[in-house]
Amino acid sequence: MFDLAISDVGSVGVTTTEYKGHDPEFWAKEATDRIISIGDKSHPAIREQAEAFKNHVYSVILHNMKEAIKSDRTTLSGVFEKNQQKEMADIIRRL
Repeated sequence: MFDLAISDVGSVGVTTTEYKGHDPEFWAKEATDRIISIGDKSHPAIREQAEAFKNHVYSVILHNMKEAIKSDRTTLSGVFEKNQQKEMADIIRRL
């Protein structure tokens, strides 16, 4: 005989794109939703305050993600230029 234990692992979501990755807005929302969750039964005043804070956190994350992308492109263009690939470096800079 076997004893089988059944456990709940939560929910899984899948989001797809076509011919591209997810944009910074998608990732900022994902990060914000993982950091801050607001209970369904929260008092309306507290909920309003929590939503305002969540929106602020989203804005901070989004801004920093966009800056990280710019920084990565600068790094990539520098690597291409260092390896005598000036044309590729220019393409990356124009993105």
